[in-house]
Amino acid sequence: MTSEQLLARVSDICLALPETSGKVSHGAPSFMVAGKMFAYFTENHHGDGRTAVLIKTSGVEEQEMLIEGDPALYYRPPYIGHKGWIGLRLDQSEPDWDHVGDRIAQSWELAAPRRLLEMGGR
Repeated sequence: MTSEQLLARVSDICLALPETSGKVSHGAPSFMVAGKMFAYFTENHHGDGRTAVLIKTSGVEEQEMLIEGDPALYYRPPYIGHKGWIGLRLDQSEPDWDHVGDRIAQSWELAAPRRLLEMGGR
């Protein structure tokens, strides 16, 4: 898939979640819920050669577990990695879109306000 197709797919997944909006932040397509970021799409960020979606995890422990479990798929992104964010590569082969969608939804849940989660979330 081209990067434009990957971005379109990530955008569709993100924008299907309740009260989500998108904008360009720091030069990258970004997605937020109730004003809080939960996903960024990056392509060759600072020449790293990766196309990925950056998403929240529950913290550094989960981040480390994911990277250890599949270092070809996950990585610690610069700038926000120390806060527990994870990079999920989309450029290795055809992405497992169910998995990508699930990880994006988990990130959304970590950023969403309590009232959305209490209403049933996603």
